[in-house]
Amino acid sequence: MPNPLCHFAIHADDCQRAMAFYQAVFGWKFQPWGPPGFWRIMTGQPGVEGALHQRHEPLTGTGMRGFECTVSVPDVKSTADLVAKHGGRVILPGMLIHGVGTVMKFQDTEGNVASAMQYLPGIFESMGGGR
Repeated sequence: MPNPLCHFAIHADDCQRAMAFYQAVFGWKFQPWGPPGFWRIMTGQPGVEGALHQRHEPLTGTGMRGFECTVSVPDVKSTADLVAKHGGRVILPGMLIHGVGTVMKFQDTEGNVASAMQYLPGIFESMGGGR
């Protein structure tokens, strides 16, 4: 069975400006969640959640431009092994996010950065969605 796309992250220099834009254009709702400067995005699409947060690195350097997507996987370690085996590069091998699951970040063969998340059982139901 394919692994579903479940999460995306929007990196922003001005989070308030970005929230206003996405609320006005797409009707998305935002809720503070997790660390300071981090908001959960409710898209209205069951099972597809997002996050908006402060950009970690400036665009003038290696800062992320675009959406960072997260693919739901049954096992982060196995996924990291497959990424490396097939020419990608593991950037973050696995980090526990309390109450959510374990995430790994990787770069594909084309230089794109994405994440894979081994979600805790029942996490989607607790966020009001399904999978």
